Amino acid sequence: MKITIAAGTGFLGKNLERYFTEKGNQVYILTRNPKRKNEIYWDAKTLSEWKNYIENTDVLINLTGKSVDCRYNEKNKQEIYSSRIESTKILQQAIDQCINKPKVWLNASSATIYVHSETHLNTEENGIIGDDFSMNICKSWENEFFKGNSDNVRKVALRTSIVLGNNGGAFPKLKMLTKFGLGGKQGRGNQNVSWIHIEDFCRAVEFIIDNKNISGGINVTASNPLSNEDFMRKLRQQMKIPLGLNAPVWQLEIASLILNTETELLLKSRNVFPDKLMKSGFQFSYSEIDLAFENLI
Repeated sequence: MKITIAAGTGFLGKNLERYFTEKGNQVYILTRNPKRKNEIYWDAKTLSEWKNYIENTDVLINLTGKSVDCRYNEKNKQEIYSSRIESTKILQQAIDQCINKPKVWLNASSATIYVHSETHLNTEENGIIGDDFSMNICKSWENEFFKGNSDNVRKVALRTSIVLGNNGGAFPKLKMLTKFGLGGKQGRGNQNVSWIHIEDFCRAVEFIIDNKNISGGINVTASNPLSNEDFMRKLRQQMKIPLGLNAPVWQLEIASLILNTETELLLKSRNVFPDKLMKSGFQFSYSEIDLAFENLI
């Protein structure tokens, strides 16, 4: 296949590129800083030469969006919003101009679209979508994505949870905290952590591409979320670190100011289940967190 990944130089993009290239696919990357032959310049908001690579692409994957690992001031909020909406809108324009359009378009979204939930398990069918900054970003993002009508282009919004891998994302930071004895629970510790191993993430993307019956919003998470307290305890056990200091909310508030981030990233309870993937027959290699930690550590 010819696969084009917009904003494919980050953690998820690099792993997807390697995964699909090793299977013999041709992968092109749209990026602001092209450095290799298969990388093409784009600014994520205006049409230019990059649109030629959308022509005859079998699969388009859009991972564009300013990182939410920042303070939610007005400037950052606007950039978080506009980076997602503008890139989705301009990709739709590029597709509209194609003679041979992509067969499937996968657009990033987030499991954060669902409300803070410690008891209710959010599937695609019964998930409760709420009303705050993060959830409204996801809703606007998906609305922009699905409102464009492209004949014969199957659209899937990837509602992804925390992706665990050693070469990027949140996991290396969690390991470092644990190594220095700070791997206790965050806040009350009863907030749920929905997660997925990076290998299963790549396999799930491939499964979605191959399965023509899958469309719409899809939860891309492992099938067994667990509490933050259990998550950190199991991480300590796997790393053979006996002690992990807990971090109460007031400490996290101070730390988030110093680290220029938001406590929501740690304290929101994401209790999400991959119902559509499971019913379609997808099987996780790492369905339990112990298996994932054992493999990664």
